[in-house]
Amino acid sequence: MIYTLTLNPALDYWVQVQNFRTGQINRAVGENLEAGGKGLNVSTVLHRLGIETTALGFLAGLTGMMVSALIQSSGTPQDFILLRDGSTRINIKLHAQEETEINGIGAPIDEDALQALYQKLDAMQDGDYLVLAGSVPSTVPGDIYCRIMKRYQDQKIKMNKKINFIVDTSGDVLKQSLAWHPFLIKPNHHELGDLFGVKLHKTAEVVKYAQKLQDWGARNILVSMAEKGAVLVCEDGEIYQQRAFRGDVKNSVGAGDSMLAGFLTAYVRTGSLTQALNLGVAAGCASAFSETLATKKEILELYKKFLQE
Repeated sequence: MIYTLTLNPALDYWVQVQNFRTGQINRAVGENLEAGGKGLNVSTVLHRLGIETTALGFLAGLTGMMVSALIQSSGTPQDFILLRDGSTRINIKLHAQEETEINGIGAPIDEDALQALYQKLDAMQDGDYLVLAGSVPSTVPGDIYCRIMKRYQDQKIKMNKKINFIVDTSGDVLKQSLAWHPFLIKPNHHELGDLFGVKLHKTAEVVKYAQKLQDWGARNILVSMAEKGAVLVCEDGEIYQQRAFRGDVKNSVGAGDSMLAGFLTAYVRTGSLTQALNLGVAAGCASAFSETLATKKEILELYKKFLQE
């Protein structure tokens, strides 16, 4: 089972505007509402690819009810905790001459809610995966991902239960998590560079700094590089690269989450990191070329092209 955790999901309002101008009334030419959040996106694509998954996290208020209904309509298994106060945030995704995002704040998460989360996580079994994805809300401890990993790495000793952790976040939250040796981390090349205060453009530079993260405790590092594809730096010292397909990029939001879902799909089925990288890049490209998260058909069509080359 692959569990995903989204601490701060959202109701994503996608709006398309032609010739957007600030300070003026703009008329939308297209709009849509979707359930959003990095972990939730991963679970959605995993479910579409036929992998057993459950999306965990917190929802609140009327917007939370709408998010839950949207998830249910997609068929993605969910087990969210309902918060007593506040409302699930609304994120605005503006598609105009450029992509612009306005992300909401979200509902407060109290200690009781965190304890309820731990109870759900306690149901994880030996060999399960837990994807810790996205930013950490200000109402929970900044080291919450570290606390979760410590709790269940302690269980490995006490209960012979090994959980495979995947961390997809950035900044200090990502850096702190490395002390717990997650199985996989997935920064993009901008996030990787930000950890060291540098700009990364070339594959060799990405590999160099990814290896530094291994010195800090990371095991496997999957670095997404937009139109350049992705690089995988493995704990056994092997390095793999897969280029991206060329296509009409319609939506970059969720492409990285789709890449992670594709990677995990192939890895849990085959145990092959190279096949995981190929399917991951195919899934990421498929979502980038789609208005929303890619379907199984779209992903597999691109993956077949990888195999034919």
